[in-house]
Amino acid sequence: MSETPTAARPLFILADDHRDSLEKELYKLTAAPTPAQAARIRADKMLVYEALVDATKRLPDVAQAGILVDEEYGADVAELAVKSDGLINLSMPLEASGKDWFEFAYGDDWKTHAGYFATDHAKVLIRDNPALAVPDRLQQAERLKVVSAWAAETKRSLIVELLVPATDDDLRSVGGDKARYDDELRPKLTLDVIGFLQDHGADPALWKVEGMDKSADAAAVADLAKRGGRTADCIVLGRHASQDDLDRWLDVAAPLPGYVGFAIGRSIWWDPLAGHFAGTIGTDVARHQIAENYLYFVHQYLGAQKAK
Repeated sequence: MSETPTAARPLFILADDHRDSLEKELYKLTAAPTPAQAARIRADKMLVYEALVDATKRLPDVAQAGILVDEEYGADVAELAVKSDGLINLSMPLEASGKDWFEFAYGDDWKTHAGYFATDHAKVLIRDNPALAVPDRLQQAERLKVVSAWAAETKRSLIVELLVPATDDDLRSVGGDKARYDDELRPKLTLDVIGFLQDHGADPALWKVEGMDKSADAAAVADLAKRGGRTADCIVLGRHASQDDLDRWLDVAAPLPGYVGFAIGRSIWWDPLAGHFAGTIGTDVARHQIAENYLYFVHQYLGAQKAK
């Protein structure tokens, strides 16, 4: 397994563990996929991985490439990443896809499935907001505590991917402007949620967090990740954001202590895969576009890091 990333060797994860949104929004499925449809999804996940391998040939030595992929459609990808001799860092999700609250993808068998692949990181997606129902928040936090304990016992590195969605009241308070929510409300709410999860036993190696528009807000998140002697670092997630938004988030985070890379997915591969699925671009073009999009954000991050 690869070593845990440090600020000297940032980790750039191409996130491709999407399942529910992929089925419904890209492939327009209204029922469980047929064998042929599932095979197409698996083939496209492999296409994304092959694009990443292409990109690694042009990565600076200081950069570590990574793939985040699910077992359901990406088992073949995971096997190749394991065999890449450290070229590709492998992360895999533990959560079921398309749920409001954290549930295990394989129920009580989650530990068995987590052991199928020699992953560098296990990942859990958490959606939380201090205004949400307390019983649901506590139940989710308890499940995350169980995963954190398992990660410590088995010496696994855990990534907690944190989304802090706006409530209706949050949006009303900013006139329905989601950009204002991101800028004015989400930073403090993110701190509240991380503190809540830490207090209830969350102890990941990495927090995968939404980007911040202000350096002070991003720094506060990184500082909180290390509260009380913790050693967690942060990486910036993509959230299918625009290039402009991601450029800004990476520019803010990259120079700061405690940020060690990104995990970006749909902003990199969605449009090429959509074009490929629609038949408007070929396989080679889609693969090239994905590699170029990935490298763009790598260089954006590294350029911002050097500028500090």
